[in-house]
Amino acid sequence: MYRIKTLNSISDSGITQLPAENFSVSSEYKDCEGIVLRSYKMSETDLPPSLLAVARAGAGVNNIPVELCAKKGIVVFNTPGANANAVKELVICGLLLSSRKIFEGMNRVLELKENADAEKAAEKIKSEFTGPEIEGKTLGIFGLGAIGVRVAQAAVGLNMKVKGFDPYISVENALLAPSAMERVKSSDRILETADYITLHMPLIDTTKNFINQGSIAKMKNGVKILNFSRGEIVTHSDIINAVLSGKVSVYVTDFAASDLIGRKNILVMPHLGASTPEAEDNCAQMACSELQDFLLNGNIRNSVNFPDIAVERSGKPRFTVINSNVPNMVGQITAVLAQNSININDMINKSRGEYAYSIFDTDTGLSDTAVSKIASISGVIRVRRID
Repeated sequence: MYRIKTLNSISDSGITQLPAENFSVSSEYKDCEGIVLRSYKMSETDLPPSLLAVARAGAGVNNIPVELCAKKGIVVFNTPGANANAVKELVICGLLLSSRKIFEGMNRVLELKENADAEKAAEKIKSEFTGPEIEGKTLGIFGLGAIGVRVAQAAVGLNMKVKGFDPYISVENALLAPSAMERVKSSDRILETADYITLHMPLIDTTKNFINQGSIAKMKNGVKILNFSRGEIVTHSDIINAVLSGKVSVYVTDFAASDLIGRKNILVMPHLGASTPEAEDNCAQMACSELQDFLLNGNIRNSVNFPDIAVERSGKPRFTVINSNVPNMVGQITAVLAQNSININDMINKSRGEYAYSIFDTDTGLSDTAVSKIASISGVIRVRRID
């Protein structure tokens, strides 16, 4: 029985797909083999020795100590694309909010509540909230993952001119990108020409503070910037100054930092990107499916710290090994198997960065002695039997 701890409220559509005969789910477990969470910020103390995997019901994993997990042999999963449509729809909403002064106009109408002829009064003030249409304008998209590609598709459908930049775009997303989108090879091409810029990049060292005083200086006057990616991709002091000067006419963000709230022409949302029942269901189902396949079969799909690797079960006893990615690891493991007269029926090994993962199916099970010998090999992080 695998114990699964939930660190956030997780949609029942995901939890209920974990077979009751194999899994027990609770938010109260101290020791557990799996964790499912959304935005809960984990600390080092959240990693019990029994923990094998963490599944994030969402794409971002900056709330999880990913590298520490890797060192301890804990596989971290995310759910890329599961909330893509929800975020895409909010981005389109953000485009319209940034252009048509809808938010400002609605707030102004609230002041007319006690007016005996509110409709007439509203007609008089509507000119204060004139804003441009988005049709025919240029949208620059940084990041062409599951969300960025969907935004590009929608923007093309709205007759916008679309330019996309992503030096690491996958083959799958490249095929999904609309043919009308211009893929540019330089970020400056977007910075210098876009009327609207939307950010869909992961938060890593090279993207942190990507929008800053220097990048803003390259932009068109009056550009509108949307950030539904991560708050730290934008330098707050620089965006505030740019909005005050008018260089950036509107900044729309889904991350409610206190220094941004209440400022004119900065529209702050309470992280609504994936806040739809459909997205929550999709993310929960995908996260629980990944966790189930890993714990029951040892297969890895959509991990952020180990290679994707999967082998269909043949009915034979299985064991897996997580180790440092150094030479002769597989040779040392198979030598132990030979010494213990254990025949390999099937195996696969893949590496990712500093770490490697192997799946072995054997004709007989792995004895305790063999487990101990493999675990004692220098560089082996974790050995797990899946009978």
